[in-house]
Amino acid sequence: MVYRLGQQEFESTVGLRLVCLDLEGILTPEIWIGLAEHTGIDGFRATTRDIPDYDELMRQRLALMDQHGLGMTDIHTVVNGLAPLPGAAEFVAWIRARYPLVVLSDTYYEFVDPFMDALGRPTLLCHSLVIEDTGRIADYVLRHPDHKRATASAFRALNFEVAAVGDSYNDTGMLEEADVGILFRAPHNVLAEFPQFPAVREYAELEALLAAPDRRPTAERCESA
Repeated sequence: MVYRLGQQEFESTVGLRLVCLDLEGILTPEIWIGLAEHTGIDGFRATTRDIPDYDELMRQRLALMDQHGLGMTDIHTVVNGLAPLPGAAEFVAWIRARYPLVVLSDTYYEFVDPFMDALGRPTLLCHSLVIEDTGRIADYVLRHPDHKRATASAFRALNFEVAAVGDSYNDTGMLEEADVGILFRAPHNVLAEFPQFPAVREYAELEALLAAPDRRPTAERCESA
């Protein structure tokens, strides 16, 4: 689209694609599953793939940590022993060479610094923890009750064409809000409940979808904006 200011013409940025990615399951292993494997406590294996209510899930996790006397030291031990998924760093580099990238996650800044270093420090928007001097995690503070959807909506209000990638229940609001929503390595229960989203399992397939134009009719794109 071209618009005019005085005697000068400018091309607008409407349609500039911006990519929003979930973190765990898309670029990195699941930290809480890593904690389950480190401690042998199966209760930590539950994720947003299993329990859609994030508050219920986090209360369950924090109660288990208190029950077993675990804290930030244990989380850091787990994270320091993990690495991004094979091909993830290269995938992030591929996106950043072509589009603005924002990682939208329901993780916590206090957890994921080693992952961010290994991925080349993409922009990360996530939540925060309340940590006592002993290292006990006393509580968590959400950035926004539905921050993935809200962020995707805000980017679209800024005339970005948003492509979003996730794998769990807590990503589906973001995928619905985006111009292009994609499921990546999602479990069968999520695939069954959200068949409207294309689903892939390899980064090369994701790259092909992200590089494709939004083929929805113009009227539909305008209505959803």
